[in-house]
Amino acid sequence: MNIKKMVERVLTQPFAVVGAIIEKDEKVLLVKEAGTMDKGKWNQPAGWIEVGQSPAEAVVKEVKEETGLDFDPTGLIGIYSTAYVYKAPFRHGQIPHPIKFIFRGRVIGGELIESNDEIAETNWFAVQEIMKMDREVLRDMDIKQEVQDYFAGRNFPLDIIKHAVLK
Repeated sequence: MNIKKMVERVLTQPFAVVGAIIEKDEKVLLVKEAGTMDKGKWNQPAGWIEVGQSPAEAVVKEVKEETGLDFDPTGLIGIYSTAYVYKAPFRHGQIPHPIKFIFRGRVIGGELIESNDEIAETNWFAVQEIMKMDREVLRDMDIKQEVQDYFAGRNFPLDIIKHAVLK
């Protein structure tokens, strides 16, 4: 995400983001943040939903940008609403409160990157490793619940998300 877009973001209300749990051989792909205030912390591939973009389109774009992988979302693990009181005061004294659409899916192409402007590193982690991560290492603690829900088989059909651009 470029700095201009970050400046335009307003955090006085809940905001919408997407994320993906990508699994291979019972390990989850995480990305280490490079150019944000969460620099050095592990996160799932994730990002803001742009105006006019569907959540499914957004997760495909974010996974590609942050991992180099082509992601095909096959289901929704859940919708998570978390007010990060422990991160306050955030920009302008606000408490960040994302509404997160977390997807499951499959990798259909691309090549895993090592790093780019946004991501310092990519790596695969066993569930037990993620569960041991604390706030100093893991960007958002709700990722643990999202990973648990993934491995518990939570899967809602994508058609529960209705998206329209009305003209």
